Amino acid sequence: MMLIKTTAEQARLEADARREKNWKQWGPYLAERQWGTVREDYSENGDAWNYLPHDHARSRAYRWGEDGLLGITDREGRLCFAVALWNGQDPFLKERFFGLSNAQGNHGEDPKEVWHYLDSTPTHSYMRALYKYPQAEFPYQKLIDENARRSKREREFELVDTGIFNEGRYFDVTAEYAKAAPDDVLICLTLTNRGPESAPLHVLPTVWFRNTWVWGRIHERTSLKPRMSLLDDQLLTAEHETLGTFRFAVDTTAQWLFTENETNNERIFGSPNLSPYVKDAFHEAVIHGRQETVNPQQYGTKAAPHYALEIPSRSEVTLRFRLAIATGMPAKPFDDFEEVFAARRAECEAFFQTKFAPALTAEAKNVARQAYAGLLWTKQFYNYSVKDWLTGDPNSPEPPAQRLRGRNCDWEHLFNADVISMPDKWEYPWYAAWDLAFHMIPMARIDPDFAKKQLLLFLREWYMHPSGALPAYEWNFGDVNPPVHAWACWRVYKICAEAGARDTLFLERVFQKLIINFTWWVNRKDVQGKHIFSGGFLGLDNIGIFDRSKPLPNGQSLAQADGTAWMAFYCGTMLSMALELARTRPAYEDVASKFLEHFVEIVDAMNAVGDGGLWNEEDGFYYDQLLVEGRHEIPLRVRSLVGLVPICAVEVLDQEVIDGLPGFKKRLQWFLENRSDLAKNISSMRRRSVEDSSEMRLLSIPSRDRLVRVLNYILDEKEFLSPFGIRSLSRAYLDVPYQLNLDGTNYCIDYEPADSESGMFGGNSNWRGPIWMPMNYLIIEALERYHYYWGDELQVEFPTGSGQYLNLRQVAHEIARRITFLFQPDEKGCRPCFDGDPRYATDPHWKDLILFHENFCGDTGRGLGANHQTGWTALITRCLNMVARNDEKG
Repeated sequence: MMLIKTTAEQARLEADARREKNWKQWGPYLAERQWGTVREDYSENGDAWNYLPHDHARSRAYRWGEDGLLGITDREGRLCFAVALWNGQDPFLKERFFGLSNAQGNHGEDPKEVWHYLDSTPTHSYMRALYKYPQAEFPYQKLIDENARRSKREREFELVDTGIFNEGRYFDVTAEYAKAAPDDVLICLTLTNRGPESAPLHVLPTVWFRNTWVWGRIHERTSLKPRMSLLDDQLLTAEHETLGTFRFAVDTTAQWLFTENETNNERIFGSPNLSPYVKDAFHEAVIHGRQETVNPQQYGTKAAPHYALEIPSRSEVTLRFRLAIATGMPAKPFDDFEEVFAARRAECEAFFQTKFAPALTAEAKNVARQAYAGLLWTKQFYNYSVKDWLTGDPNSPEPPAQRLRGRNCDWEHLFNADVISMPDKWEYPWYAAWDLAFHMIPMARIDPDFAKKQLLLFLREWYMHPSGALPAYEWNFGDVNPPVHAWACWRVYKICAEAGARDTLFLERVFQKLIINFTWWVNRKDVQGKHIFSGGFLGLDNIGIFDRSKPLPNGQSLAQADGTAWMAFYCGTMLSMALELARTRPAYEDVASKFLEHFVEIVDAMNAVGDGGLWNEEDGFYYDQLLVEGRHEIPLRVRSLVGLVPICAVEVLDQEVIDGLPGFKKRLQWFLENRSDLAKNISSMRRRSVEDSSEMRLLSIPSRDRLVRVLNYILDEKEFLSPFGIRSLSRAYLDVPYQLNLDGTNYCIDYEPADSESGMFGGNSNWRGPIWMPMNYLIIEALERYHYYWGDELQVEFPTGSGQYLNLRQVAHEIARRITFLFQPDEKGCRPCFDGDPRYATDPHWKDLILFHENFCGDTGRGLGANHQTGWTALITRCLNMVARNDEKG
C-alpha cells in the first residue's frame, strides 16, 4: 500500500469528493471552439464547418455552449469569463482561437495559434495558461491561402512560419486563477511586451451568460433572463436564476461596455435583431468606434471593462479581478490577493511533488507538470440533447427534414450536460469514448474520484445506447471505438487500490454495465458467430488499405485481427474484474467462468492456421482477412498495429486467487479436462522462482513462440521500433509499399511517418507510420504482464539484431524511455516534438514550453495532428515515472 501525503490540495479533493465543499464548481470548462461543431450545425447537408464558421462566431449566439480565450466557467456553463484582445491592427477582436476547417487545411482541421497550459491543480484552485498574441495584424487570410495552396505532401503552414513572432514582436498574455473559496476566484492577467518597441494592446476581460433564454426550452431550468449591471465603477453584479448572484470586481477602473449575448441577425441572416445590442457589439465599439452598439444604460448579459494600454518594450502590465458569489465577496476584494495567490502556487507545487518519482529530474518534472496541466485544462462543459437538436427549438426555425434521418438520428436518448475530459478543446471539443478511457489513467494518479466518475458517466443510461453501445464521438455516435473502457475501469481501480482505496462498489457498478456493452459487441460484431470480429475502423482511422468504417468495394467483408484481439482483451479484463469481485461476492465466480471460456474460444479462433484463423505462419504475424462471400480468405499482409493488438490481450491468473474461489476452480478444472481442444490456450501452471512458490496461469493470444516472432518485428528498427517508440506501420513499406490487386483495382499502402497523404477520415489523422501514445502504452503494459509470468526465462533481442538480450520488463522500460525522448531536450536544447524549432531550444520565453500532440513522426518525433491532445498524450507522465523508478533501482 502506498500512502499519499496529505496536502492542502489533497484535502480539497477529499472535501469535494465527500460533497462537503464544491471546489470544482469553477474550472477551465469553457470550450476553445464551439463554432464548426455538430451541436451548432442546423444545416441541410450536415456541413458543420460551414454552417457556423469562425467568421460567424463573434456575431452569433451559440445554442449548446460557449467558447473563449484562456477562460473559465461554472460546471454548468452558465456564467463565463475569458479575455478578449486587440492589437490595434486586427480586423476584429481576438476573442477565441482561430484555425482552419477540414476543407481549408491541407492535412485536415488545425488551430493556427500559439498557446500553452502551464499549471493546474485537480480542483482548479490554481491555474495558469499562456497565449502568444502577435503585435502585427493576425494573418488570417494568408494562413488560409497558403494551406490551400500546399499539397498533402507538404507540411501545414503554421503561424510561426509567417515570421510574425520575429524580433519578439508579440505579447505574452498569461492568465492565472486562484480560488480563495469554492465560489471565489481571483484572476490575474499579466501582459508582457516581448518586442523591441512600445506597443498598444486593448484588453477586455469579459464576463457573460451563456444564452439559454431565446430557445424556448425548459430543461435549462431557467425562466428568467439573467442580467448584469454595475454597482459602482469597480464592481459588477451578475444575477442568474439557478447560479445565484455573483460579483465581478476590477482593481483598475476602465470604461465599461455592456451588450446582450444574442445573435446579430442583421449581419448573419439579414433579418431584424431582437435587441439593438448584440453579441459582436464590443468588436464594433472598440475597433470601429461605434459606441451606439453598446448599451448606454450599462446592463445586459455580456460585459467587460475596456483597457487601452501602451506597453513599453520588454515591460509588463498586470490587471487584477475577482469573481465571487455575492455573499462571499470581501468589502476590499484585493487586500488578500497576493497572499491567496502565493498560497495556491505553493500548494500546487506541494501537491505535485507527491505525484513524482523521487528520481524524476527537474526537466522531466517540467514535462509532467505541463502534461497534467493540459489534461486538467481540457475538461469542458459539454451540453448536447440529441432529441432537441434533431427536432429543433420552439423559438427557432424548424430543422430540415433530412436531419431526422441523418447524423446521430438513432441516439435520441442521449442527453449530455456534464464536465467531460476532452481530447483537445480546439480540434476535438467533443468527447471520444476511447480517448477518454486513456485520459483516466493519468487522471487517476491526481484525481481518482473524477477518473471513476467519468468512467461511470459513459455507462449511464443517458449516454449508453439502449442496445448497449457506447457513444463514440460527436460526428458519429454510432461509430465503433476500440472497447477499452473495461480496461480503463480496471486500471483506475488498481491505481486507486495502490493508494489504499479498494473501491469494490465502483468496480461492481461498472462491471454490471460493461456486461451490457460486451453483449452488444458479441451480438453485433461477430457476424458469422465464429469468434472473429469485424468492428469497423476501430479508432485507427486510415491504417488499412480500405476505409474500414464503410462497406468494402465489392461487397467483401473483413475479419479483423485488431477487432478480434480487442474482444479477447475485453474478455480477459472482465475475467480479472470478476475474479476480484468474487473474492467478496461469490456470485461473480459463475460469470468469471463465462469470460474465461469466451476468451479461449476467441484465442482458438484467432490462432488457427488457415481455416479462418488470423495468424500467418509464414510471416509470423497477425493479419486481417478479406472474406469474399463469407468464405474465400485473403490475408491482408500489412504489418501494422492491427497485428500488434493481439499481444495486448494477456492476463495472468494467480493460483492463490483460483484456490480461494472453489466454484471457479472446479469449473476451470472441468474445462481443462473436457475441452482439451481449447485448454492449450491456457499456459501450464509454473513456479515463478525457487524462492517464490506461487503458481500462475497465463492467458494470452500468442503462444510463447509466436510472441517472440511478433516481438522480432516490434523491436526491429527497420520495422516498428523508432528512436521515440513503436510506429503504427512498419517502416519496411517506405521503399516497397504493400499492394493488393482486387477485382482489377490496385490498392496500395506505404509508410507515411508524418502527416497523412490521403483524405481518408478528413486527412487529419494518420496511422500509417506515426507513433501513437495510447497504443505504445498498451504494449508497454502487456510486456510487463508477460514478464510477470515468464520472468528472466524469456529474453529477446533489443533492438532486433543487436545481440543484446533483455527480459520483457526491461524491454517495456526501454520503449517507455524512447517515448520520453520526444519531450526532453537534446544536447543542443532541441526537443524532437518541436522538430528543431530554434525558439523552443534557445529563446528563454519559449524553451521551457511543451506541446502534447495527437501523434508523432515515426522517424523524427515531430509532433503531429491536434497539438493540445494532452488527454491520451498525458500518458507520458506514466512513462516518465516508470523510467525514473527503473533508473533509481539501477
